[in-house]
Amino acid sequence: MKPKSFNLYCKDIVEIMQEGLLVVAEDGTIQMVNSALEEITGYSREELMDKPCTIFKCDACRLMRNTDANVWCRLFKEKKILRRKCHIVRKDGSYVTVLKTAAILNDDDGHPLGAVEIMTDISELDILDTKVQQLSKMLDQDTVFHGMVGYSDKMKQVFNLIDKAAQSDFPVFISGESGTGKELVARAIHELGPRRERPYVQVNCAALSESLLESELFGHVKGAFTGAVQHRKGRFEVAHKGDIFLDEIGDLPMAVQVKLLRVLENKTFERVGESRPLSVDVRIITATNKYLPSLIEQEKFREDLFYRINVIPIPLPALRERKEDIPHLVDFFIKRLSAAYQSNIRGLSPQAMKTFMDYPWPGNVRELKSALEYCFVVADSDLIRPEHLPAGLTESVVSRTVVSGPDKPGENEQKNELIDALRKSRGNKSEAARILGINRVTVLNRMRKYGIDLTRDIIF
Repeated sequence: MKPKSFNLYCKDIVEIMQEGLLVVAEDGTIQMVNSALEEITGYSREELMDKPCTIFKCDACRLMRNTDANVWCRLFKEKKILRRKCHIVRKDGSYVTVLKTAAILNDDDGHPLGAVEIMTDISELDILDTKVQQLSKMLDQDTVFHGMVGYSDKMKQVFNLIDKAAQSDFPVFISGESGTGKELVARAIHELGPRRERPYVQVNCAALSESLLESELFGHVKGAFTGAVQHRKGRFEVAHKGDIFLDEIGDLPMAVQVKLLRVLENKTFERVGESRPLSVDVRIITATNKYLPSLIEQEKFREDLFYRINVIPIPLPALRERKEDIPHLVDFFIKRLSAAYQSNIRGLSPQAMKTFMDYPWPGNVRELKSALEYCFVVADSDLIRPEHLPAGLTESVVSRTVVSGPDKPGENEQKNELIDALRKSRGNKSEAARILGINRVTVLNRMRKYGIDLTRDIIF
């Protein structure tokens, strides 16, 4: 068959292709499609002809947009074959994953006539990949739950609650001491929930001043304040259709609390410097290491806001309340640190493990991980021994052992005063410190010294 004869059958060849074919003019309008593309996108040929190729809302194409007035797409500027895995939107609004190959079509003089795109539907491969990930999670669920290690009944209850909370769309309130894993819980809720393919935005409410935090959350318009030289989207706008995690919610200024309450009640907000309300669809996850009822009594936190964010409470136990998890956590971190540092350290000696079990871990899992990182720096054998442990850890255990005998003169009074202050503050250590006129670290040290357990000794 002569080359010219092939041209007579090009249309038939294009129609029997299993891959979708799309030809667009230099201005981006669709000039040709095949049957496979109709099947992939759900659009008919007639619905697509002379329409802009942006009709598919391809996420990879957004990155190819160009501000050059003469070149609307970077493909026409770079003039090279591009391959991308991307998601396009079908006529019915659903997403389909495709592998796209795009190239420029030139005339005999090398001038661009348009572009041709080949789309291969790889949705089934994506589904298989998701199933493999789910099976991996099932096989790994006895050891790690989304980065969290827990064999104790308390942690199993937490994991079960996370799983259930993720399937709802109600606000989630995570409470617990610093280092208990609040960020991991928030991330797990997002990854397990129906919004996992949508944005996940995290904001630390304690990191910014009131004015900056309001702009960070809700955005601002140009000229709203000194330095606002252009419009800026806020985190709520960025998180639309997804999840937003507000960490350290107890540090949220009262003025911003009012605006947050409005988002929760009406799902609307206003940018700083603008009075036009904007609608937003987000699931709100909050967390704090503070005792919010105590802040409410001090008029530092709105009671109505607390009830709105506290729909699904997830309290995280302190590490000292689940000590049976410590050996598993040690094993988990040692395996990962050994791989990262290419070390031959394989575990703790019995004496070092006893110290780990006796220590109260005020910094919880984060402190335990930091302690092991220190050990990896100083250890000179395949076992971590007591002399390799951080000084503060061993000194605290020795101190607790020394004072575990009969109380010294005056210590009974000091202990009773501390218990009374903790009761008045409903377990809030910072507030108890204010009542006693000491700092929070001293409160923690005295609690360790006298073996005070909030859940056992403090009755609210």
